[in-house]
Amino acid sequence: MPDVAVHAHSHPGGVLDWVGMNGIEMPVHFDAGNGDLQRASARVGLFVDLAQPDRRGIHMSRLYLLADEYLAVRPLDAALLESLLCALLVSQRGLAQRARTSLCFDLLVRRAALRSGHAGWRAYPVSIDARLDSDGFHLELGTEVTYSSTCPASAALSRQLIQQQFAHDFDATQPLEHAAVLAWLGTERGIVATPHAQRSVARLAVRFAEAAPLNLISLIDRVEHALGTPVQTAVKREDEQAFARANGANPMFCEDAARRIQRVLDDDDTIVDFHVRLEHQESLHPHDAVAQVSKSMSGKVQRDRCSASELAGGA
Repeated sequence: MPDVAVHAHSHPGGVLDWVGMNGIEMPVHFDAGNGDLQRASARVGLFVDLAQPDRRGIHMSRLYLLADEYLAVRPLDAALLESLLCALLVSQRGLAQRARTSLCFDLLVRRAALRSGHAGWRAYPVSIDARLDSDGFHLELGTEVTYSSTCPASAALSRQLIQQQFAHDFDATQPLEHAAVLAWLGTERGIVATPHAQRSVARLAVRFAEAAPLNLISLIDRVEHALGTPVQTAVKREDEQAFARANGANPMFCEDAARRIQRVLDDDDTIVDFHVRLEHQESLHPHDAVAQVSKSMSGKVQRDRCSASELAGGA
């Protein structure tokens, strides 16, 4: 059957950075580091450059068939992705010199409650962007950690108002009675102000050292431990109280959160590069407080979830 895409064309010539398919629906199998091989529904992008200016197009269907062969049944890891990219280039022999793939899916992780012994599920978005070119194989893994952030400034202002209320309600010239103060602390007057807190998100992009496993759960665990207040799943009253205690003991600006994550990633020998973008989605303001920190991905603006598949202008 005729294949007009590979024939010389009469249009103006030019090489193209990336040509391919995006948003392919594909099952993937991924072990995030705990030995649980999960099957997830992914959106996949497959791209090669068109390095021959006189050729009209590439063999699109070959990209899809290779994705199905490599991704649908084999466990997903760095070696598999490198093999897939090599196969993409072989399938476009004489047309392409670079290949790229992106994947986006959710990872389900079982999380224990803080006190009650219950547990529930958290879905962590995963994005993978892998590239093969003259400089070798490159892989970037992205995810998000959602947490609560209590404003330190608001906490200090709230404590001041509580002190003022205490001074108003108790005569400084009279001796204090333990029972009276204890009862006062249990009333609304004893907590006349509360600091504002907000749901916050840290968007991470990391590059692992060569041959290092894609241990995503370990990465998430260390980031959540550094932040101290990750969002919860199953919550009874004792869990909510423990969460309130953690927030009270752990106020942080977005700058504080960024430095905590920076320290954790800097101390990990399996991570050679990273970029983190944090958003504290303010309850006080209609806008967000934002901080970014990188290792050598300097100045890179972290993309939204799954946008690794949007390759236009990508590095």
